[in-house]
Amino acid sequence: MHIALVISDVDGTLVTTDKRLTPATITAVRRLEAAGIGFTVASSRPPVGLQGLVAELGLRLPIGAFNGTTIVGPDLAPISQVLIPADAAREAAERLADGGADIWVFARGGWHLRNPAAAYVDLERRTLGVGPEIVADLSPLLGAAQKIVGVSADPERLAALEASLAAALGERATVHRSQAYYLDVTPPGIDKGSFVEAMARRRGISPQAIMTLGDAANDIAMFARSGLSIAMGNAAPEVQNAASAVTADNDADGFAEAIARHALPRDRT
Repeated sequence: MHIALVISDVDGTLVTTDKRLTPATITAVRRLEAAGIGFTVASSRPPVGLQGLVAELGLRLPIGAFNGTTIVGPDLAPISQVLIPADAAREAAERLADGGADIWVFARGGWHLRNPAAAYVDLERRTLGVGPEIVADLSPLLGAAQKIVGVSADPERLAALEASLAAALGERATVHRSQAYYLDVTPPGIDKGSFVEAMARRRGISPQAIMTLGDAANDIAMFARSGLSIAMGNAAPEVQNAASAVTADNDADGFAEAIARHALPRDRT
């Protein structure tokens, strides 16, 4: 299979657990460019949280933020974006709160929350490179939400919330965990798989010529629409089972291993 484009998830895939790009990963991306193979990312992060990757990796193609529901250029200017329907956003926030999750709302270019001392706020601040806007009331933002995140240090509780919230919202929103402790609510009918299809159209190539890499449930849609899909070694069994192949984990240069083994023709054995 000839690979013309590689699309990678970011957290748990492209970067290490402590959110670093390793030298091997940077070299692998440069080797793709040298081989004439395009590279970009699809992430649950907001556009601002991808700025460092653009600079370090020299990204030149459109980028999928908010699980592909917002597409931005390398300058982070919006190419297209979709909002969560207001009624679905309000119900999601209510159900997440009733389920004991902290709520973050990404809207109007910012990250908004009520409790700055809650779990994972510091981690997200380091990941994105920006701090949250603290508000007393999130409800005025729900009509402009690009992503709502339910956050909990109890992964079993969040898994139960994922199932119940997805059933309640139905086709009005997309509900997936991007990490064991983050439950993402994004606009309906658009996901990372949609971004794969959009990039195939933009590049004038078949989706079968696209290789995708990921580690979480929100990456399965991306796997389903690409010709070759690679799950990280740190991915859950259901994610690995959905992929064409499995590589090493994100702390053991699994991304670089996959690029060498599957994307670069001269490295195939």
